[in-house]
Parts: sequence; structure tokens; C-alpha cells
Amino acid sequence: MGSSKIRIKDEKLEEDKKGKSVEKPSKPKHVEKDLRALVRVSGTDLDGDKKLFVALTGIKGISHAMSKAICDVSGFDPNLKLGSMKDSDINKLEEIIKNPMMFGIPAWMINRRMDIETGKDIHLTGSDLDVAKKFDIQKMVDMKSWKGFRHMLGQPVRGQRTRSHFRGGRIVGVVRKAVRAQLGKTATSEKEKGKEPAKK
Repeated sequence: MGSSKIRIKDEKLEEDKKGKSVEKPSKPKHVEKDLRALVRVSGTDLDGDKKLFVALTGIKGISHAMSKAICDVSGFDPNLKLGSMKDSDINKLEEIIKNPMMFGIPAWMINRRMDIETGKDIHLTGSDLDVAKKFDIQKMVDMKSWKGFRHMLGQPVRGQRTRSHFRGGRIVGVVRKAVRAQLGKTATSEKEKGKEPAKK
């Protein structure tokens, strides 16, 4: 097994010496003319120097999987720099982001299925996603559901423990040694004077 590999390497070396060198396939060179630094896609400024599938994740509401699906459906190379794309190509991307299901993206990738108001599967991005999330939380608070109460209190909603995390404000139950010693001294001095120790 090892001797056959050595033999093949020796034959290649001999061919190279004779001038019959094997030509390596050349990689296609991307011509990047007029590369834009900032590109606005669906209301978000994206870095034009990034690859397409990475740059699309900068839009709120588009994950890595969704970005890859958009690249596949649109037919654009995912490794193409966003700044080198034409305005017509960017308009096509915006249409796919607005209505991904019309272009063949499956329903399970959509971020708002069976919308409460319309009953349709829609994909929200940017400020629309923030507004919808805010209204959903407010609806739970108005209904006075358990999740609504947890949102009101600023506590975890999905059943996490609160003993070791989610503790806001002052630390309760932990007193430093120096403070404890100071409290002890004031209590003993007040006892000597005949006064009751001050309650904290």
C-alpha cells in the first residue's frame, strides 16, 4: 500500500522534470468593482464587505438557517460580497424577505405562524418584530395570565429557578465581617448605657 503511493509520487516527479507538468484547475476570481461599504436591505444598514449569507443575519428576525434558505431560493452565491450586488438584486432579496413562503421557503422557518389577528403565516423583521413582541407581552399582562404576571414582575417566565439567578437589587442575607463587627459594637455600647440596641 505504502510502496504504491511512493511509486505514484515518483512518476509525478519524473513527469514534472520532463516538462509534462499537470495543470492545476484555476479558481474563479471574483471581480469586485465598486464595492459599497453600506447596503440598506429591508430597513437595516448592512456591512457591504461581508459575505451575503453572513450579512443577512444582521437583519433582526433572520437567522443563519433563514439566511441560507434565502440565498438558495434567490439563486445568489452565498459567498458573494453584499456590496458588489446591484440594486435590482437587493430588491429581489427584499421581496423574498417580505414573503418567503411565496418563493418556496417552508412554513416551519417562518417566525410568526398562525398570527393571532390575521391567522396567516408571516415572517416579521426589524422594527415590526419588536412591535409585535411588545404587543404580545402587553396582551398577556392585560389578560392577567401567569406569564403576564411574571412579565410584570420582571421575573423569568418559563419556569427557571430564581434562587441563584434573576436576583435584582440589593443582596439580601449576606453581611460582611467588618459590618457585622461594627453592628455588634454598637449593640454592646448601647446595652452598657442602658438603652435598647437600635433595630435595623
